[in-house]
Amino acid sequence: MISVIIPARNAERTLAPTLSALVPAAVDGIVKQVIVVDAGSTDGTAEVADQAGADVVTGVGLRGEQLAQGASIARFPWLLFLNADTVLEDGWERSAMSFMRDIDVGERSMAAGAFKFRLDDNGLAPRLLEAFVQLRCKLLRVPNGDQGLLIPRQLFDAVGGYRNLPIMEDLDLARRLGRRRLALLDAKAVTSPERYRRDGYFSFRNPICHMLYRIGLPIGMIARLHGSAETGA
Repeated sequence: MISVIIPARNAERTLAPTLSALVPAAVDGIVKQVIVVDAGSTDGTAEVADQAGADVVTGVGLRGEQLAQGASIARFPWLLFLNADTVLEDGWERSAMSFMRDIDVGERSMAAGAFKFRLDDNGLAPRLLEAFVQLRCKLLRVPNGDQGLLIPRQLFDAVGGYRNLPIMEDLDLARRLGRRRLALLDAKAVTSPERYRRDGYFSFRNPICHMLYRIGLPIGMIARLHGSAETGA
């Protein structure tokens, strides 16, 4: 029923838990295919994926292209896009099945679902960031890539899928889906805090880039600004 697409690059350390969380759903016949799109890893990412029984394909550098490439070889009617450092909590498949069933039998209109954002870290800063993301999702229906995306293939194709963008491919897709076609699922997606610890839990870089995108600044210019902020240029 579900093809899972995971873009990865040098994700050897985090990928194994991500894949392990899919095993119960695979045993139950819910997850039928796992695709890891490896964008030139120099560690054991491909080996970890292969040993777990995933389909491993060689991808390109841009995340949007990786996601689109994975979707192009997915064989099942539901797609689940998931980061290589995100672990779905135990029982996530029950929430997913309820959502998919309602859509498949016509009890709700076609929509995509994202999981609740959770960081695998202790302290006040992670909890505040989680609350901010939860509020943003409630008000704006704009999930980020860390929350995963469960979407019918039919809807994914109808809105044009992921585009070949250097940055914010998840926001771009969310905007084309629109508020009415995005739902927040009950289960949590637990993400590694490494990137947030490195960049700062309350860095203004990403919110500013999101704002610039929403007011219409070209993606290429935003990507250059994002890269300059990241390198300190």
